Amino acid sequence: MSSEWKTSSLLEHYDVRSGLSKPAKDFGSGHPFLSFKDVFYNFFVPQELGDLVNSTDKEREACSVMRGDVFLTRTSETMHELGMSSVALQDYPNATFNGFCKRLRPKAESGLVPEFVGYYLRSPQFRQVMLSFSTMSTRASLNNEMIGRLTITYPPMDEQRRISSVLKSLDDRIALLRETNTTLEAIAQALFKSWFVDFDPVHANAGNQAPSLPAEIQALFPSRLVESPQGLIPEGWEVCTIADVTETLGGATPNTKNDEFWNPPEVSWTSPKDLSGLNSPVFLETERKISKLGLSKISSGLLPIGTLLMSSRAPIGYLAMAQVPLAINQGYIAMPPGGKLPPLFMLYWCRHNMEIIENRANGSTFMEISKKAFRPIEIILPPSTVVDAFMATAETLFDRLVENEKQIRSLSDLRDTLLPRLISGQLRLPEAEAALAEVL
Repeated sequence: MSSEWKTSSLLEHYDVRSGLSKPAKDFGSGHPFLSFKDVFYNFFVPQELGDLVNSTDKEREACSVMRGDVFLTRTSETMHELGMSSVALQDYPNATFNGFCKRLRPKAESGLVPEFVGYYLRSPQFRQVMLSFSTMSTRASLNNEMIGRLTITYPPMDEQRRISSVLKSLDDRIALLRETNTTLEAIAQALFKSWFVDFDPVHANAGNQAPSLPAEIQALFPSRLVESPQGLIPEGWEVCTIADVTETLGGATPNTKNDEFWNPPEVSWTSPKDLSGLNSPVFLETERKISKLGLSKISSGLLPIGTLLMSSRAPIGYLAMAQVPLAINQGYIAMPPGGKLPPLFMLYWCRHNMEIIENRANGSTFMEISKKAFRPIEIILPPSTVVDAFMATAETLFDRLVENEKQIRSLSDLRDTLLPRLISGQLRLPEAEAALAEVL
């Protein structure tokens, strides 16, 4: 680390205050509001705040949100969730922030670059210090005295900007890829709805609207709708059940007290927790693995790449396509390839019909849909020629989604590798900038 780097207390750079506490009736309308979740999940405050609160002029003045402000979660259920930070990179007119957060407003003479601070406070080094300072009663809590003992180590402002630029370039690229994936998913879901819910090609063939498909695809659809148990459906299409069109499998958890089921870790094994943090329905890696002996205790065995996973409880409805062979626990319904309707088709069907799926659930401790309750759900089965035509487009879109997710994983790993070394001065900037140039 260069001798130009300094270490000082956060309170030398910031003034601290708590946020706005309001009754539930004041939320849902009014002025922008920075929520606990906004702070917890983001290095930097989102450009647009999704929550609203009815706040007074005095409250908006006292609890404002401006560029350079640092927000720390001051209370949480666990110590590991305490003191999570988010830094504002712009002013937010009329906004206020959550009372379960602390705001650190920079002093005029601070000399800290907000982008650098955002990365520093999320670094493994700082998080470890935060954990050592936190206390537990019924909830973990962070007070002003603790904040006063926190320090920040930083270089001159120009170097802060260069370090931030390297890391922010990676994050900006990740954000762009995620936006692209959101668009790809929306296109595929809209196509599914047009063909298999609204029956637009059938209406076009009936002369009720202009055709929008190539002639050879348009010709695959009939020209009229007929009555069925599912209401009006295209002529020649069938009403079946889930059991008729795809295999549905459940899983299990090998005895966790038997080490032979878990070591050596040879086979990918998943619980629905793995899907909770996904930004798209692409499942690349499981958190845990089991041994081959452990796999022998799961009747559904090793499921192939391309299997659709749907969480069946706590909560119902996480959906993802497996990109590695894996085994599942009892919290899933899995739909492997090989049925009349492909897993990717079923992904879009499940999304569109999640309310129907949830309505079949029951349970006292938590809601769950069993395979027995899932399999009889009715589904409209189009001719294979129509399904194949849809899949030709859907698979192309999904393949791009998968490649983008793999790139996001690679860029995230690079950022997480560079971050602690850059903000501690262990890595020279030219080396980091050269690594960045290779991937962007």
